[in-house]
Amino acid sequence: MTQPGLLTIPEAALYVRHTISTIRAWRLQRRIPFVKFSGRVFVRQADLDALIEGHIVPAKPVAPKKSEVRQ
Repeated sequence: MTQPGLLTIPEAALYVRHTISTIRAWRLQRRIPFVKFSGRVFVRQADLDALIEGHIVPAKPVAPKKSEVRQ
């Protein structure tokens, strides 16, 4: 692994369970920020975490069944 917090494209793909080509496409579309250093491309783990957090769909509250409501 690279420096803590920085992931290579293949490491980023494993982290978010997508293909390498998907991560590359996201980078080219600027859906995720990236670091370019010494001719190599890295993605910050914190940026992937933020991407995941931004796509969380909240659960709906469950209403109690009529048989469970006390009277």
